[in-house]
This record gives sequence, C-alpha cells and structure tokens, in this order.
Amino acid sequence: MKKIGLLSDTHSFLDDNIFKYFENCDEIWHAGDVGDVSVLEKLEAFKPVVGVYGNIDDRSIRNKLPLNQRFFCEGIDVFMTHIGGYPGRYTKRVKDIIEQNPPYLYICGHSHILKIVPDKKNNVLHMNPGACGHHGFHQMRTIIRFDIADKKIENLDVIELGARGTLKSK
Repeated sequence: MKKIGLLSDTHSFLDDNIFKYFENCDEIWHAGDVGDVSVLEKLEAFKPVVGVYGNIDDRSIRNKLPLNQRFFCEGIDVFMTHIGGYPGRYTKRVKDIIEQNPPYLYICGHSHILKIVPDKKNNVLHMNPGACGHHGFHQMRTIIRFDIADKKIENLDVIELGARGTLKSK
C-alpha cells in the first residue's frame, strides 16, 4: 500500500499545513504549475515527489520535471500531465493518449477546479486536485490524499486549506 498526497497549482506558494496533511504519505504527486523551484525543493526534502511541469513553470522546473508522467503505482497505471482537460472535454493530445492506451488513473491540474470523476467511456478515473496556491480564480485552496492498495484507490480525502488569499489557522 502507498499513501499519496496530490496537489497542483502551487504558483510559488506552499502552505505549511500541507506538511501536516501529507505527514503519513509515502509520496507527493504535483500536477504542475509549481511556480518556483524552491517549492519543489521543499517538497522533495520532505517526501519523494513525482510531478510534471505546468504552463507557468520556467526552465529551472522544466529541467527537473517532464511534461507527462506515465508510471505504475501498486499495480495502477497512472498518467499525469498539467493541461489535459477532463472526461468528455480532453485536449487532443490527452484524448489521443487515453484512447490509444487508457491508464487506470488520469491526473491533471491547470483548471484550478477540484474534480474526481470517472470516464466511463474509457474506464479511467480522472483526478484534478484543484489549486493550493493563491494565484487564480478558485475560491478554496484544495489538495487530495488517498491510498493505493491491491490495485484500488481507497481512503480518498479532499482537504480544504482555506480560502484563496488566506491561511487556514493551525
């Protein structure tokens, strides 16, 4: 079993509460728009990180993270990218990938909209953790925590960090 902490769209801001919520996680997955390499370095110093770069990320982040990640975790095929859309509204690039070789779990960021929805047509679970930074139009900063065990996703928690522009009190 692996415990995963999933976040996206930090946009150069890392809420200290994330370390508390991800304390028991084995890995942190970042779905892009890190913003500043220091955010990535702080996460990497805390836990192993699997991530992708986003559209705002500069060369310092793009040198460390790829556009796409495709990997297996506890028997689950995972595909992660930053900009990709969601079931029924995929970008062409992601639609081609999913239709040619569908993963079990497809993760993206970019929209700042928290979504966990099945793609019944392609038998894929889509997750977007929303945004946990302050930049953007989202109202609530969110992250996701879940377990992967026996080729299943279990114990999925959506965590609200507080309104955009504020820190949640500890």
